[in-house]
Amino acid sequence: MIVLTVNGQEQRFDGDPSMPLLWYLRDTLGYTGTKFGCGMSLCGACTVHLDGAAMRACVTPVAAAEGKQVTTIEGLSADVSHPLQKAWQTLDVAQCGYCQTGQIMQAAALLGTNPNPSDADIDNAMAGNICRCGTYTRIRAAIKLAAGQQGGAA
Repeated sequence: MIVLTVNGQEQRFDGDPSMPLLWYLRDTLGYTGTKFGCGMSLCGACTVHLDGAAMRACVTPVAAAEGKQVTTIEGLSADVSHPLQKAWQTLDVAQCGYCQTGQIMQAAALLGTNPNPSDADIDNAMAGNICRCGTYTRIRAAIKLAAGQQGGAA
């Protein structure tokens, strides 16, 4: 039996410990905000936090989350009031939106360790998250807006 905490709620998993965390979150717990993109940790659509650090749920086995805190986009803010979520809405960042939960979770991990990132810091932290629509300029602007920096407009 694997015990982990997901979005503040203790969960118990009695299945295959090598099952990707992504499938447990989506199919068993119903947290569908975390998306399947590539299945190989290359695109970032499945980004969640494990004890506050960004990680790819598609290649992380449930066993790796045992005894840890997992946060999905649903756990970032129940009422969409997180500064990043507000900035995303204010700047109308998303186009198709598919990658955006992974983008926001990656950005939240960045701001958790660096509350005042430079453009280079943002670019480096976000490099593993792919946006097929190419909204990178708006993503950077939203991160800066959420960080309280000026120049949030894209």
